Amino acid sequence: MNKKIVASLGLLLSPFAAFANNLIVCTEASPDGFDVVQFNSLVTTQASADVIFNGLVRYDETEKSVKPSLAKNWTISDDGLTYLFDLHDNVVFHSNKSFTPSRTLNADDVLFSFNRMLDKNHPWHKVVGATGFPHAQSFGLAELIKSIEKTGTHQVKIELTRPDATFLPLLTMGFTSIYSAEYADLLAKENRFNELNTQPIGTGPFSLRQYTKDANIRYIAHKEYFEGEPPVKQLVYAITPDAAVRTQKVEAGECHIAVAPKPSDVKLAIEKQHINVNQVPAFSTAYVALNTQKAPFDNVLVRQAVNYAFDKKSYNQAVFEGTAIEANTPYPPNTWSFNDKIIPYEYNVEKAKSLLEQAGLKDGFKTTIWVRPTGSVLNPNPKLGAEMLQADLKKVGIDASIQVIEWGELIQSAKKGEHDILFMGWGGDNGDPDNFLTPQFSCNAVQSGTNFARFCDQKLHGLIEQGKTTSDIATRTALYEEAQQIIHDQALWIPLAHPTASTLLRKEVKGYQTSPFARQHLSQVSVE
Repeated sequence: MNKKIVASLGLLLSPFAAFANNLIVCTEASPDGFDVVQFNSLVTTQASADVIFNGLVRYDETEKSVKPSLAKNWTISDDGLTYLFDLHDNVVFHSNKSFTPSRTLNADDVLFSFNRMLDKNHPWHKVVGATGFPHAQSFGLAELIKSIEKTGTHQVKIELTRPDATFLPLLTMGFTSIYSAEYADLLAKENRFNELNTQPIGTGPFSLRQYTKDANIRYIAHKEYFEGEPPVKQLVYAITPDAAVRTQKVEAGECHIAVAPKPSDVKLAIEKQHINVNQVPAFSTAYVALNTQKAPFDNVLVRQAVNYAFDKKSYNQAVFEGTAIEANTPYPPNTWSFNDKIIPYEYNVEKAKSLLEQAGLKDGFKTTIWVRPTGSVLNPNPKLGAEMLQADLKKVGIDASIQVIEWGELIQSAKKGEHDILFMGWGGDNGDPDNFLTPQFSCNAVQSGTNFARFCDQKLHGLIEQGKTTSDIATRTALYEEAQQIIHDQALWIPLAHPTASTLLRKEVKGYQTSPFARQHLSQVSVE
């Protein structure tokens, strides 16, 4: 590790001495920012919501249920329209050089955090700019929430326009993090709106102290954290895009934790005595999105042809090295309402050619494949995967050029629908299948940009919306199975794989558990 970087983190140069009271995590990319409501990338959630903020509730990945967080309890009316949240009265916000909170968390903070997303006339709604509020827009939060009001200093009532079985799980997502209204008021008065994104104030286990793009993020422990001060006093995200380098840093003692290692590195790490491998089936799907708003992908025959043209088995073996389950639908097979009756598109070059001929494209066409430059859990080897797809498409007459685009730019441009073919992935946040369907296939998600297939179909959208109106699993399952069949028949994606989420840990790390949702839970992690 560069000595200047080590010194800038306030660490000693000896790799093991550097670990006293510190936790160093090798992460894969720079966040878009720290105002998590503006962004939909996982790296931003990990850098902001997972360490700086809390929501009203959280999702317990072990018990697979929603648990209290800033709200110590809640009640739901019999008609499913009214949610009453009682807040803890001892939650202390962070402070920084320009802000020291004068009070603890109260209902005003909850109202601010939601109203800035819901109310178009809210002063903080207008300053977000082109990024918007992608998750709030995808889930139609402004249409779902009828009102949100303060019913006591530490009590908030949320009225819905209709019953929604996904609403409470939705509140476990990072974009529903609670912000300091007092801090926001200070920034607004001094016209420093952007500092909510660059110098965030939350209630979480760690507070942001320093960020150097593409290098590191430095946090310190929140001593007055309402769930108890974290064991480590300083947390560092060492931004390391190359998965092989992340592994090397853990082995060398320069990082405690390496996220998203390559499958080959995981196999080697298992044999090393000073490294633990922590694994769990990921609640996520790697896929290729086909932009249905761009010709010729506006033709279902062409989309089906591309599905038949790609040898997914070879792709998964080469890229995931046998560590992933081949995907045929948007969400993993261990998800309730998974449609196991869907007949997958098998690799069939002649079938692909026949469909292209039916579409009037016997001689093929030119297109582009967009891919990120560095590996992740959902795409361990982007370059190899893109080249394999390019080669397979060539066999059926499709001339595809590969465009390698930096992650942040790729996300922003793809949300605008500028891509043709896009390697992408999606991870669910709370175990509910709607967490895949609404943000990826609803009409709202086309407008917000998270629907990368850019397919708005009223029947599909209606099935997704209808599935939220009841908590009856059998009814929801039937609706979601039909929705999956439409997605498959329309060939909106090439579903690729459901990966295994792996993390490399030094033996000194205690209390860390890899999340199936790729979240970072670090408040109880310690280093011996």
